[in-house]
Amino acid sequence: MSAAVEMEGLVKRYGERAAVAGVTLSVAAGERLALLGHNGAGKTTLMKLMLGFVPSSAGRLMVLGEIPGDVTSPGRRAIGFLPEAVAFHDSLTGMELIAFYARLKGRPLHEGRALLERVGLAHAADRRVATYSKGMRQRLGLAQAMLGRPRLLLLDEPTSGLDPELRQGFYDIVRERAEDGAAVILSSHVLTELEERTDRIAIMDHGRLVAQGSLEELRAQAGLPVVVRARLADGQEVSLPVPPSAKLDTLRDVLARNPVDLSIAEPGLDDLYAHFLAGAQCPS
Repeated sequence: MSAAVEMEGLVKRYGERAAVAGVTLSVAAGERLALLGHNGAGKTTLMKLMLGFVPSSAGRLMVLGEIPGDVTSPGRRAIGFLPEAVAFHDSLTGMELIAFYARLKGRPLHEGRALLERVGLAHAADRRVATYSKGMRQRLGLAQAMLGRPRLLLLDEPTSGLDPELRQGFYDIVRERAEDGAAVILSSHVLTELEERTDRIAIMDHGRLVAQGSLEELRAQAGLPVVVRARLADGQEVSLPVPPSAKLDTLRDVLARNPVDLSIAEPGLDDLYAHFLAGAQCPS
């Protein structure tokens, strides 16, 4: 897979403060990357750099084969962006707003109508945005981000305001776009949502990239204990936290006791996130 985004030693300073401090990261076409970090970790700044909203201070950044920031570049139309705080003109209807963005991207109007249908807003297309709930505005933002089948999707807290059913629909759309070859970078504080819905995870802390890899790769790097739980025939319940290297031996020992129920709990993304942040040394 070719790289949609390539950054090497990327730095963004505001005065003496480095909002992004030497980040090296690449995202392939068709890959879904979860960008994690506390507020102020540098996630949104990284997205602004990829969008060309702000210039880098040092390092190398290529987005869809181009240096971001050129407003005349046709590559800008191949990027879809959903910011954390979606703000649309309240006096426009949903259809008028999506038509406006379609004209900006040079896309036919029927594509916008189809996207409103896809995100479940066809029934509200002729209502003013002022009447939309937060979740409806979020879905409208997702529709505008997908106009033109972008080759790169940047999604900042995209499921904010969505109920569980709508969140599932959102991730179905993300999966479809990735299967269509788009690179997807999404930032979210709801870590449990991301475990089975992204291909790779990047964790930032104080502008630095402190860990990256698939969920299994991060588990191997962290070496956190696996918890083996069993309920025995006599009603006794066993819960054994063991290092990954001892998992198979522990399972054999528990199976020898003829359990009536057995489960294995691997470290979740919440656990891994806390582990890597705890191990990161904050800059002085």
